[in-house]
Amino acid sequence: MTVNDDPAVPEPAMRRSLGTWGSAAIAASSIAATTSIGVGMGALASAAGAQAPAIVLIAFLPILGIATAFARLNRVEPNCGNGYVWVRQSLGPWLGFVTGWINLAGAVIYGSYATVLTGSVVLQTVTQAGWDSIGSLTLDPNSTAQSTIAGFLVLSATVWVAVTGIRRVARLQIAFLVFEYTVLIVFCGWAILRGKQPFSWSWLNPFATSGPMALAQGLVVAVYFYWGWDSAFGATEESRSQRHTERGGYLALFATLGLFVYCIIALQRVMPLPELILGGQQALTTLGDKLASDPIALLPPLALLVSAISSIQSGLVPTVRSTLAMGRDGTLGKSWAKVHPRRGTPLIGTVAIACVGGAIALASLAMPSLNKAVIAVANSIGLIVSIYYGLTALACAVRFKNERGRAVLTAAVVPAVSGLCLLGAGGLLIYNYATTSSSFAVDPDNGWFLLVMPTLIIGSGLVMAAVAKWGRKSPYFQRDHVPVSSAPTLQTATAEP
Repeated sequence: MTVNDDPAVPEPAMRRSLGTWGSAAIAASSIAATTSIGVGMGALASAAGAQAPAIVLIAFLPILGIATAFARLNRVEPNCGNGYVWVRQSLGPWLGFVTGWINLAGAVIYGSYATVLTGSVVLQTVTQAGWDSIGSLTLDPNSTAQSTIAGFLVLSATVWVAVTGIRRVARLQIAFLVFEYTVLIVFCGWAILRGKQPFSWSWLNPFATSGPMALAQGLVVAVYFYWGWDSAFGATEESRSQRHTERGGYLALFATLGLFVYCIIALQRVMPLPELILGGQQALTTLGDKLASDPIALLPPLALLVSAISSIQSGLVPTVRSTLAMGRDGTLGKSWAKVHPRRGTPLIGTVAIACVGGAIALASLAMPSLNKAVIAVANSIGLIVSIYYGLTALACAVRFKNERGRAVLTAAVVPAVSGLCLLGAGGLLIYNYATTSSSFAVDPDNGWFLLVMPTLIIGSGLVMAAVAKWGRKSPYFQRDHVPVSSAPTLQTATAEP
């Protein structure tokens, strides 16, 4: 099924122009390591304490297992819909649609949060540079209203670049990453050498956390830190080869692993744990201030600004490609599947997703403290991401369960264990949220509040699946449906069980 009513007229196609480095740049920018380190450290330190470096190391293991699942599935069925397609093939269309929906909804919500966050980083940077006010208005990076307005301006610019072509996006992301990583490596190395907080090997011991619940919550937050590496697979139909997609995803993962451990240790060398928990949303600004004076101290917040901007842009890529896959299968409207004939990008979908994310950003005005919004989003989205990755990994295990020898280990056993780890951590966290608060309150410390977003996303996914099946009559829910894809496979169907 295609969105074109006239089969004689070929559909405009996305351009295959990405190599390994382009795929890696999109994945690494979507992970947004600089943003996670510079803004999310408060949430991670609050959950894991001084064992934050150990938690990101432990979280990497199931993520790596899930990356093998993505790579294996992408070889036999490359599709920009990823889990939405793969889970359907192994576990059924209802779970497949919900998997795609929760990833889509999570990405849109993250985009709205990232818009506000980027606005805050813009304000951090300009106030750090000495520009404290506009007329009678005092600029405040912690003001959600001011951050939202500034973020909208950035969002508009990034959307324009995103619709001009995937290759231009990749080139811009490479330039951003070189700057970000250079600043982080230099300043964090400086912090490790000059920091006054004594280093402890217990920082690398996950069992030194306060208990299993802290370990589970830290794991979910750390998974949120890694979220985005699969953006390379979202652009698989624009890659010159599925091998480029796979290598790009792995390259981004290992690079960010090293950066996370290195930078978190550096921050803990210069900031006591209470300061890191309370001021984590401005960790890189604090790092610059502690190590240097202006204008050198402006470099870490400037790197954070660049990362935040690039994460908005790169985050649009997999999100819009996911809606494109849904549009092709008829589970969403036909307009989502339209590709611009000259640009080779889903222009309508890109603009629509940006508008939806921008509208949701207005909801953040209900939280006067941006730090509370950051913690709430990190915990809630981390739970959703765990479910998405877990289901996709289990789909891989089911699909390749009949492989033999080493193949069954890498294609079935490792993905199954990794998926169950994330789903188990998510289940433990759900139980904790449901039992720690006796009543509901709009507060990131309230367990029931943290469950609202995941519950609404999953519930709305079931409703939208019903609409797609019985309202749109989508062939996606038919047993013999073959999902549409413009990418060639690297293996023939005979390689599958």
